[in-house]
Amino acid sequence: MPMPHESLDASSIALHEQAHGKIGTSLKVPLEDMHDLALAYTPGVAAVSKLLAAHPERARDVSIKRSTVAIVTDGSAVLGLGNIGPMGALPVMEGKAALFKRFADIDAFPICLDTQDTEEIVRTVKLIAPAFGGINLEDIAAPRCFEIEARLCAELAIPVMHDDQHGTAVVVLAALINALSLRGMTAGEVRVVINGAGAAGIAITDLLLAHGVTDLVLCDSKGIVSAARTDLAGEKARLAAKTNPRTLVGTLADAMRGADIFIGVSKGGLVSEDMVRSMRAQPVIFAMANPEPEIMPERAKEAGAFIVATGRSDFPNQVNNVLVFPGVFRGALDAGVRDITEPMLLAAAANLSAMVTAPAPEKILPGPFEEGVAEAVAAAIRESAAA
Repeated sequence: MPMPHESLDASSIALHEQAHGKIGTSLKVPLEDMHDLALAYTPGVAAVSKLLAAHPERARDVSIKRSTVAIVTDGSAVLGLGNIGPMGALPVMEGKAALFKRFADIDAFPICLDTQDTEEIVRTVKLIAPAFGGINLEDIAAPRCFEIEARLCAELAIPVMHDDQHGTAVVVLAALINALSLRGMTAGEVRVVINGAGAAGIAITDLLLAHGVTDLVLCDSKGIVSAARTDLAGEKARLAAKTNPRTLVGTLADAMRGADIFIGVSKGGLVSEDMVRSMRAQPVIFAMANPEPEIMPERAKEAGAFIVATGRSDFPNQVNNVLVFPGVFRGALDAGVRDITEPMLLAAAANLSAMVTAPAPEKILPGPFEEGVAEAVAAAIRESAAA
């Protein structure tokens, strides 16, 4: 039985007060005597400094760069809390760093920037990049996040990934692969509706299209994203030309009528039981808004849903990015890749879905503490990079 929210909140604050946060640093080398000091610091460290000054590419061999990630946020889109700024984001970024260490033995550090200006964010990340092997962008609001990621990917020689986009897309695709297996359908046969055209919704759309989904309808707060609308720009305008092959118009309810799959990355309570009933037989519902899903699992089940997944840990089938980002960065750092590519993400989703050897309606994803999850994802990145 999950702990009541009030008790969980109080216990979490007490934990953080007691530990003063969740992460720290540790030594990889001994510092017990003067000889140790001479090797790790002065005078011996001068030789390492001269080596890197002359051969910066050796940083992966002799510095923390091989296994260190910066978790960068501006606090503009934190969990379900919205724009709460850098201090509000700090505990979440610390938690992300703890997950990196626990699941992939990556040393990650929270970088909470006191600016929400695109130019300042890009410039700051570029300035701190020499110390890190990768950049994990986190909780940066759309549409700003798209430009920030694209520019940093182009201008830095280390992998950059906005986890809210691509981590979410990979875990959704992994869950979808197993859901389709249970439905006995292929990606090209299903009708998919995605509600929410922010960072996660855009990335999920792109990855599902790359996987082979052909009938996909994207919705935003104004309804179906279609070429008929004149209010679209940027990523929405781009996807209007690639989705909605039946040229639907109207509301989310109109989009869901006759659909097989609903994927929600939007707001709680937007989906009714009647909307689920209007879908084709054995509908699959991924209601991932937090803390309140688009429709509660029990209501979706009562309306005929075959499979229900949420973003919450107190229901089966939690769609959780922790299944993805530690392994993606572990593989990218191990392989020394410059870019995390779409083929890598597709391979990661395939490997993650294969971790569930016997999919069932209540089990379409592995749990984060199941052995081998991060390594399966990391292996996909390494193998894709070597191909």
